Amino acid sequence: MQNKPIPYGRQNITEEDIQAVVETLKSDYLTQGPKIIEFEKAFAEYSGSKYAVAVANGTAALHLCALTLGVKEGSKVITTPITFAASANCVRYCGGEVVFADIHPETYLLDINSVKKLLEDAPKGTYSGIIPVDFAGRAVNLEEFKELAKEYDLWIIEDACHAPGGFFNDSNEQRQFCGNGNFADLAIFSFHPVKHIASGEGGMITTNDKDLYKKLLQLRTHGIVKDDNLYKNSIDFAVGSTDQSSGAKTYPGWYMEMQELGYNYRITDFQAALGTSQLKRAEEGLERRREIAQNYYREFQNKPFVKGQSGLFEGHAYHLYIIEVEDRLGLYNFLREQGIFAQIHYIPCHLMPYYRDLGWKEDDLPKAENYYRHCISLPMYPTLSPEDQDMVISKIKEYYSE
Repeated sequence: MQNKPIPYGRQNITEEDIQAVVETLKSDYLTQGPKIIEFEKAFAEYSGSKYAVAVANGTAALHLCALTLGVKEGSKVITTPITFAASANCVRYCGGEVVFADIHPETYLLDINSVKKLLEDAPKGTYSGIIPVDFAGRAVNLEEFKELAKEYDLWIIEDACHAPGGFFNDSNEQRQFCGNGNFADLAIFSFHPVKHIASGEGGMITTNDKDLYKKLLQLRTHGIVKDDNLYKNSIDFAVGSTDQSSGAKTYPGWYMEMQELGYNYRITDFQAALGTSQLKRAEEGLERRREIAQNYYREFQNKPFVKGQSGLFEGHAYHLYIIEVEDRLGLYNFLREQGIFAQIHYIPCHLMPYYRDLGWKEDDLPKAENYYRHCISLPMYPTLSPEDQDMVISKIKEYYSE
């Protein structure tokens, strides 16, 4: 085993990042301060959306989206089985039912034809929404999904955790960046350390809908409202004052109302400061990820032991670079012996014991299950050195005796 382990992903923290956090720690605000608003504005601009709401993590972002769109008992929502479990679990948190549709075997994304079949085979009104995932960094064609959503009166949550800066080209050959709000009602991102932008933990929701934006802000903080125009209790109850000449009512400064059952899903100011600093290097990191992808693609193209790979596609954000191989377990163990910690993304959600207990079983989604038998995610992060990538490539070739 070599001395320096090579993980599948890792954060890149610079002195500028550290200074941004230190300055915030020395400021008057550790939470609910100006750095959160600064991060939200910067991320909205980056994604091309009108509004952005920073939250505790990507899972919290998904949960708030589901709550805001009214998921409840009886709601049926379609998503992909090849994703982190939170993409599906957010529906269950609200009491809804998750229905998995199969993936496209070449893109690894939710297959629109599989979704269409579910919709066509059920009475209109059966389903409430769709949660497509920009898996591995490849952007879902949301224009196509939006047309389908309109036909069946569905909302869309775009899970873009893997794809900040990613895009697809629409029917007019215009770039549509992940999370820009042009097709999805809401989109979510994660700032976990292995993601493009790291803030330790943290997440972001983007939208172009002002009403959804306001609802998200309320649910993010316990369902609490601090707005004189929205209060439901009387001015007398609040022990406020009424101007005798104008009749204007003024609630006291301390007053607030919890009007809904919300959550404490806030991010901290020092996390937001780190995220803002990282965001400044987002394009630089994306460019490097695409260089790494080019190297992998070139080295594994037409190799007999590679049954499929992420490939080279315009707009791909390359959170992951995946190859499909025979004897995946053997390769996985061999690479670990060499200090190369490749990973598997993902065990199909519908075959997790929790979802099996809800009735899902093997062979329900054959394309997703076949993908899982062969997939392996190779090291992919901006600070991966050319030498380390060469090591990864050479060891894979060595294993297959090329």
